[in-house]
Amino acid sequence: MSRRIAWLVLFIPLLLAWSYRAAAQEATWRGAARVDAVVAERMAASGAVGCAVGVIEDGRLVYLKGFGQADRENGVPVDSRTLFRWASVSKPITAVVAMQLVERGQLDLDRDIRDYVSEFPDKEATITTRQLLCHQGGIVHYTNGKVVRTERQYAMPHPFADVVLALDRFKESPLVNAPGASFSYTTHGYILLSAVVERAGHQRFAEQVAERVCRPLRLKTLQPDYQWEELPHRAVGYRKVNDAVVRSTDTDVSWKLGGGGFISSIEDMAGFAIGVVRHELVRPVTAEMMWTRQKTSDGKETRYGLGFSIGRDADGLVVSHSGAQEKSRTNMVLWPEKSRGIVFMSNSEFVDSGAITKAIREAAWPMEKDKPAPNRPR
Repeated sequence: MSRRIAWLVLFIPLLLAWSYRAAAQEATWRGAARVDAVVAERMAASGAVGCAVGVIEDGRLVYLKGFGQADRENGVPVDSRTLFRWASVSKPITAVVAMQLVERGQLDLDRDIRDYVSEFPDKEATITTRQLLCHQGGIVHYTNGKVVRTERQYAMPHPFADVVLALDRFKESPLVNAPGASFSYTTHGYILLSAVVERAGHQRFAEQVAERVCRPLRLKTLQPDYQWEELPHRAVGYRKVNDAVVRSTDTDVSWKLGGGGFISSIEDMAGFAIGVVRHELVRPVTAEMMWTRQKTSDGKETRYGLGFSIGRDADGLVVSHSGAQEKSRTNMVLWPEKSRGIVFMSNSEFVDSGAITKAIREAAWPMEKDKPAPNRPR
């Protein structure tokens, strides 16, 4: 009898340990090993220094992992605390806070933006918020037209943290096309949009993002990437020069906050993506409007909605945005009808974020990649 008791005393803890281990394995998302393998393979092939990946299924975060180094020279690995620049994935944030104001009746999509921001010069044409949202306002980008900067002195050390003063970087530039005539992607247009949001919302743009995006979604690290501030866990950026991977520049992006100036952990980018697919930030009818391809004034359909690129594949509607700037390559791809998504962030400027995201999608849901695509996007 004493032997049986002794055996049970030894066996039961082992049995419980095995049960806990089995339960943990069952709780692990089924595609984790496949995604691990494909990301490691792609990183090795590209020479990427570091990256982080999040996968969303059924509106929940099922996979979150860092790979490689956040700071190669000091041997700091990418982990859940690492902060990456969002680059142009910042644009959907700006679009969301703009559409929240539309829902509140504080912002009219078809009103002249100069009614909100009189500091923007008269271009002898009406430019609307809707046109800024879908890149049809004719605002210059970086190299598609002449960029004219306003020359003046500022009393404060970092004037372009003020989104209205940031207009001085380009506001005197001529339009690249008549508003509404064609799609012309522009980060400057989203800087102007952030100024419209600030004036329409009667609150600093960054504060509106903090109050209506970060707070309800409990995002703890999403914030402006002010280069003059010491941010713990900020990733070092890397680029290639003559095939050698070297540290990138610490270029200031504060002046383009609404178009590409946010920073966060991969968990917060995933949290934002979940909030989008679960309609926690705007109403479903508003999301439907944002996820509808916009048309130019001559009726030609573009591939962009209001703040998102729009497509369709075997899983239905696809809404996405990628980002590329100094120190960063990013991508956010969402399948709202499936409540699925992938977010990707890297500190390596030479990484093809679109190709890696596609490989992750095929690894995550391999049995579904060959289904025929439904009808054309909306």
